[in-house]
Amino acid sequence: MAAVVFYGSTGVSWWLFGLLILAPDLSMLGYLGGPRNGAIAYNALHIVIVPVLLLLAGRLAGNATAIAVALIWIAHIAIDRALGYGLKLSTGFQDTHLGRIGRKRETLSP
Repeated sequence: MAAVVFYGSTGVSWWLFGLLILAPDLSMLGYLGGPRNGAIAYNALHIVIVPVLLLLAGRLAGNATAIAVALIWIAHIAIDRALGYGLKLSTGFQDTHLGRIGRKRETLSP
């Protein structure tokens, strides 16, 4: 939520947000080259360090567009994590550092 709130303060159009919010998922095309290549491509665009560096560079340069793009990217990653989509393992798209996607999570009984 913080990334979205800060995005609103950049003054950059919400059209850009709508256009780019799913852009990191284009990295899934890497899976056309197999699970190992797919995991590398996907993870490259779903780790926080790169957009944080872009955010810092944008801030130092006073570039509102770079800041906005970085915040969109961070929001995408945060939403993925909140939905249980983690960084991919080379064994397949469903296997992540948070566990297997689609597997029913066990709940603790009282």
